[in-house]
Amino acid sequence: MLPTNHPQRLSLHGEMHARPHARIRIPALITNVAVLNEGVSLADELAVLRQLPGQAQLNLEALATSFLRVQTEHYIVKWERHGEFTRYSITQPLPESIAWGAHDPDLAALLPTPAGWLALIPGSTISATQLAMLATAQADEADTLKAAAAWLGTEQILAARVGAGFVTAFSDFRLREDGFCRYVTIAQALTPSRAGRVSARLIELEIYRMLALMGFPIARQLGPLLKEAELKLADITADMDATHSSDSELLHELIALAAKIEGATAAHSFRFSATTAYQNLVQTRLTELNEVRLQGVQTFGEFLNRRFLPAMATVEATHKRLTNLSERIERSSALIRTRADIVREEQNQKLLEKLTDGQRLQLRLQQTVEGLSIVAISYYAISLLGYAFKAGKAAGMPLNTDIATGLSVPLVVLSVGFFVIRLRKLTSAH
Repeated sequence: MLPTNHPQRLSLHGEMHARPHARIRIPALITNVAVLNEGVSLADELAVLRQLPGQAQLNLEALATSFLRVQTEHYIVKWERHGEFTRYSITQPLPESIAWGAHDPDLAALLPTPAGWLALIPGSTISATQLAMLATAQADEADTLKAAAAWLGTEQILAARVGAGFVTAFSDFRLREDGFCRYVTIAQALTPSRAGRVSARLIELEIYRMLALMGFPIARQLGPLLKEAELKLADITADMDATHSSDSELLHELIALAAKIEGATAAHSFRFSATTAYQNLVQTRLTELNEVRLQGVQTFGEFLNRRFLPAMATVEATHKRLTNLSERIERSSALIRTRADIVREEQNQKLLEKLTDGQRLQLRLQQTVEGLSIVAISYYAISLLGYAFKAGKAAGMPLNTDIATGLSVPLVVLSVGFFVIRLRKLTSAH
């Protein structure tokens, strides 16, 4: 027996087996539509799936795993919900009438789903792909390329042997009038599992390519904003050495500039991060295809390296510019705050010096007052002694009040002075 399972052990273990590749028997046609699902609920997607034959009783519990395969008599519909998009894949046998070498066959007319069903899918389409997988022996490369060009209806095709060379795949990476991007593969013999893996890699290559490119228009849109912000920051930095702009004015300008940059970062940081993630997935799918070139024709990877990678580099550069600009603004703000702190310290130092001068003057005045207070206290003490001497004489004591008063003056002054000085020392020590 094992210790008690971690609460997430079963779900984490099952994640490796979630969304398995389809098993496809060729010849077959796979139609895939990927839509952005922002604002689209599971209930909305459930309503569309219920329109399929025999699925009227489908409930939300069936969609809890974000993966569902619906089997009908003549085709299979696979539903997958991801973070920001949902995939709908329709797999059907390819009619024998659609043979290799046919000229631009109308694959959209072959869709077996109810009429208009694709249009009911909630969300906005980001990718639509039709992949035809044919069981055809590979002939001479020139004849194969000619047949592929006829099938795709264009002379500008991309091709590569994939799947360890057992499959030859073709595409033109162009949107057709029906809204689909078309792929076609040929293989003499292909197991259902391998056919499913090859189809998944080609379709996901198209989906993730489109999702990655969603960051490119944003990067181009931010270009003028970043250029303007960089020039503004340069002006502010130059004004830091000038005397006509106060630190307060510079800080207000920097705060306004920082708010604009932080707003752009907050609005687009997710898209830039998602672009990086999708780009990595595109590169992974290309690696998994393990392409082998056909003579004189670009491979999928070469095509993407020439057009896709520059767009990704633009997105990455824009993201770095946003980050660097934010850091530079922070450094400039820190410099201005430091200079303001130094000026404030200098002002405080001058104020302390003035306070010290005032305290020194106050001490001198206090010492003067203390000297006068000794005289005043001594005067009153001597006056009191004079009254005491007079009272003693009146009582019959043999005293000369004037002489006694005069003799008491030094003693009283010294005693009062000693007492005042002693009291000041005790107060200062405390």
